[in-house]
Amino acid sequence: MVLVHTLIQAQRGRTVCVDTLSIPMASGSQSSTVRAILYAFLANFAIAVAKTWAAWLTGSGSMLAEAIHSYADTGNQVLLYLGLKQSQRPPDKEHPLGYGKLSYFWSFIVALLLFSMGGLFSIYEGMHKLNHPEELSQIWVAIIVLILAIFLEGASLVGCLREIRLVRGERPFREWLKHTRNSELVVVLGEDIGAQIGLVLALGFLTTAAITGNPIYDAFGSICIGLVLIVISVFIAWRIRALLVGRSADPEIQEMIDEIIDRHDGIDFRLQHYYDSVWPRHHACGEDQDARWHDH
Repeated sequence: MVLVHTLIQAQRGRTVCVDTLSIPMASGSQSSTVRAILYAFLANFAIAVAKTWAAWLTGSGSMLAEAIHSYADTGNQVLLYLGLKQSQRPPDKEHPLGYGKLSYFWSFIVALLLFSMGGLFSIYEGMHKLNHPEELSQIWVAIIVLILAIFLEGASLVGCLREIRLVRGERPFREWLKHTRNSELVVVLGEDIGAQIGLVLALGFLTTAAITGNPIYDAFGSICIGLVLIVISVFIAWRIRALLVGRSADPEIQEMIDEIIDRHDGIDFRLQHYYDSVWPRHHACGEDQDARWHDH
């Protein structure tokens, strides 16, 4: 992505365009995002097929909830990739500011799908199993699948964290998570963490059901998985909401902008920063009594 700045100077009641500058963003950011999405897609698809087989064989509600969750995550990766590609379309007459926010839109849709297909369905399945408990069979199959899934999801999570490390550079992880505008990496990270927690819960409750012979624990596991997915989907939706509404530039980008403006001889002083995450812009002005803002 290229950051475009329009520098404006106002002198003695007239506004003059001084210059238009651009700052190339880190070239590895997009490739890191694509790799993280690919890791998650491959892991989720393989796990979804294995969970479906185990759920059919054992009759486990927790396994069915996990299978639906994995299928939802697989579809989500496709939507994230679609949003990433659509957001790179160049500006046109109908969309002069470009298509950048399509990335945020599809990330928000992913959060909604995670909430509905993942969280709500898991809770529904758990409640159904509580009211109509069924005996579980061949639980060892489900346990083996869950253990393998934990390793696969762990590999996807490690891959995502590695790509995040490439993007964030020297910044602490918490600072990056707070300020990043990369919605795809935030969503993939949230999905991977939610998947790991869900797998551990499913394994724990299913093992307890096998030891006690009581299928109620399997139903409890499905409900707990649903609650975890809802919490994570709400977090992702809240995080993406700020990007959809529009946020100021990343602090590092603001510093780069300030350095460029400070070096520019045509700028008297700055009145206001303006940044749009769709087509980032920065206005710098000098002012006297009759000066006015003009937006391009």
